[in-house]
Amino acid sequence: MKKIYLILLLILLGSHFTFAQPAAEKDSIVYVCGPCNGSCDQLMFDKPGKCPHCGMVLEKTTLTEFKKRLAAKPVTIAFYLQEGVEVLDFAGPLEVFATAGFNVITVSKTYKPLTSKTVLFITPDYTIQDAPPSDILVVFGGPTEPTVDDPEVMAWIKKQTDKDQYVMSVCTGAFILGKTGILDGLTATTFHTAIDDLTKAYPKTKVLPNTRFVDNGRVITTAGISAGIDGALHLVEKLRGRAYAQGVATTIEYDKWVPENGLVLGNP
Repeated sequence: MKKIYLILLLILLGSHFTFAQPAAEKDSIVYVCGPCNGSCDQLMFDKPGKCPHCGMVLEKTTLTEFKKRLAAKPVTIAFYLQEGVEVLDFAGPLEVFATAGFNVITVSKTYKPLTSKTVLFITPDYTIQDAPPSDILVVFGGPTEPTVDDPEVMAWIKKQTDKDQYVMSVCTGAFILGKTGILDGLTATTFHTAIDDLTKAYPKTKVLPNTRFVDNGRVITTAGISAGIDGALHLVEKLRGRAYAQGVATTIEYDKWVPENGLVLGNP
């Protein structure tokens, strides 16, 4: 009888205790190529060193993070370009996004080659009539008046701003976004000599000087020319994480990138 009582007592006591579970297996450490938009972006190695394919120094990460990188949704970015577009306005972000492995397409009103800075000729990939769907729209500076004053072009841009996940302007491309109304009630920036003009043209927008980029969450505007690189890296960070964006900056040897060197008001 005492044995039975002892067994019952042990059962009752045991109901108040839980037993430690085996610790979760530690995430494996792997070494991967810094983003270079080559086939080696898909490879991983078990020790540090240099990528045997592109020569980049391998980055330390976890297997889980690397799998997330490989499984990331493809991104298509539409660059709307107009005659006289500023070279570095679009070439800088193009380098960033291409290195990040994003699909960049160029769009204009027609297939007529565009001239940038009188020396660079650009043939658009698509027109506003046949451009495929995109996830992100980016517009740029240079002479923006013909774009802003063209109802057909602005109708296409407005359609993109209504549906795309992100919208970004570089330099005086902010005037193009302003015309769509998407900057109403938001904070923005632009090329330093155009701050006053943007303020007067779009009084519903708070325009800031001396700001590398402004991120409202879905809408990003940048200051002039080289600031587009900072805005593009910031967008890569939003989509792929800081380590990945830093890898892109390292690949293109842009050592001026300071992730916090902008104003972030929203971060969906």
